[in-house]
Amino acid sequence: MLTKRIIPCLDMKNGRVIKGISFVEHRDAGDPVKLASEYDEQGADELVLLDISASHENRNILLDVVKRTAEELFIPFMVGGGIRNLQDIREILFNGADKISINTAAVKEPHLILEASEMFGSQCIVSSIDVKRVYLNDEDEATGRVVLSTPQGKCWWDVFIYGGLQSTGIDAIQWAQMAVELGAGEIMASSLDFDGTKQGYDNTFLRTVSEKVHVPVIASSGAGNPKHILDAFTIGKADAALAASIFHYGTYTIREVKEYLSKNGVPVRL
Repeated sequence: MLTKRIIPCLDMKNGRVIKGISFVEHRDAGDPVKLASEYDEQGADELVLLDISASHENRNILLDVVKRTAEELFIPFMVGGGIRNLQDIREILFNGADKISINTAAVKEPHLILEASEMFGSQCIVSSIDVKRVYLNDEDEATGRVVLSTPQGKCWWDVFIYGGLQSTGIDAIQWAQMAVELGAGEIMASSLDFDGTKQGYDNTFLRTVSEKVHVPVIASSGAGNPKHILDAFTIGKADAALAASIFHYGTYTIREVKEYLSKNGVPVRL
């Protein structure tokens, strides 16, 4: 049985790691290179570095930070933010990343996923999808979209771009399926509704995507304790769980999370 992965996420702005709620209200969480090294030593399975304002500010990711971070790591390292074309992907991989995650550029030009997967391999290309629930009233229709029932009511999931600032009106579940068809080797699902709340992941969305694609799904947004991560694996059927606040501020260590998961029957690398 494949082990489940625990992945600390470093959301970066202006060269510093930050953390917020619903992609806003950011506060400083430290130096990315220092944190990356600490998480490697703690037993993280992978690491994610996201330059969350790069696309919105129409600039390239900070390659010096990517290079310095990669030099400190012995685990797989994924980078995202501000990636617009094949040259950007090439430079990030050349500077030490093992994978790249694309959201905005891929939504605007889906063939970028196809071209990138053909050039660098699907294992390098992760489709990052930022989603937000759109709830329906009894009279509302969501023609052509995947509508599911949640405890809060019926809804579909809208894809957001530019770091969660712009709605696209695209059904996120259908977009995940298309991204995989185009060559994405993984899906990373982040929820604007759950981000930073520490109330758990959007497991309804995770489970649906996991059941509809044949590639690994990374759960993102909402982890507040090890039980939330357990739920992402058992209820959401995710293959990996990404978390930020609980690790950055020392609420839990990666070792504590993994021991909890192991005791509850989830295979992890200890």
